[in-house]
Amino acid sequence: MEKSVEVLFTQEVLNQFLTRFELESRVKKLGDFENYVFEVYRNDQPFVLRITHSSHRSLGEIEAELDWMNYLNEHGVHCPKVFPSKKGKLIESLDAADGSCFYACLYTKAEGFPVKINSEQYNNELFYAWGRVTGHMHAVTKDYQPKKGVKLRPFWHEEELIDVKAYFPDEPEIIKNTNDLMKELGELPQTKDNFGLIHTDIHSGNFFFDGKDVHVFDFDDCSYHWFTSDIAIPLYYSIFNGQRNANKQEKTEFAQRFLTHFTEGYKECNPLPERWEEHLPLFLQLRDITLYSVFQKKIAPEDRDERLNKLINEIQYRIINKETIV
Repeated sequence: MEKSVEVLFTQEVLNQFLTRFELESRVKKLGDFENYVFEVYRNDQPFVLRITHSSHRSLGEIEAELDWMNYLNEHGVHCPKVFPSKKGKLIESLDAADGSCFYACLYTKAEGFPVKINSEQYNNELFYAWGRVTGHMHAVTKDYQPKKGVKLRPFWHEEELIDVKAYFPDEPEIIKNTNDLMKELGELPQTKDNFGLIHTDIHSGNFFFDGKDVHVFDFDDCSYHWFTSDIAIPLYYSIFNGQRNANKQEKTEFAQRFLTHFTEGYKECNPLPERWEEHLPLFLQLRDITLYSVFQKKIAPEDRDERLNKLINEIQYRIINKETIV
């Protein structure tokens, strides 16, 4: 979380939201990278409380996210259900000391357990279930229309992290290559069968696995995008986090195995997007660019250790040379 937001997020802010959602005082922090996320309790039953600063998301964006999540939940997709506050609001807001705002939402805790990327559970069965839930989301969303008064989520090209001039004004090669990629993506066809509202970030840190099904959460980055991006991102992070020390051949072999089982699961619920294999490298390149921007935005240079600097340099190299992670 940016330091400017950390100063504003006080214990009183958290306590206010706990009261509004009728929650117990005990909390367990789960994350604080882009949002503050806590495991919370009501009558000993666990829930997830997410608190978002207005510099990250607008009220309209969060309303659109929750509307889609409730639609997916109603259509049998394994994702969290959203619960109202004691005043019946799905989103509670609270003014911060500087005039900005915090927004809070309450969700069911996902079923299942987290899967570590180098564990025995990170296997072909998981990849199949991962693909199946992704295909299920894409299939049911083809008929999704936001409720009256709910704004659309952002489109892929509106992602602030793609505005690389704001983050790397002194890196002309990265600016040029990003512009080239944006132009190429902008020329891809958009149809009901290959483009729509997607999660955009279904890596292993954003789901639990119950041994049979994958239960997806963290829809904070959902946007209108190509379905192939939701295939590229699971592959990207499986390589980024799990194959970091592997050689090129080992990464290629893992990618082939991963995609074989992931796409088989996907096809159980939805046909694969036309020409997805041809377009996949474009979305792997796009994720390098957005992740490079995230590191610049969220982590000051003085707070980066040697390992993180090495990762950033590797991403920078790929962007400059128009290479993909695998």
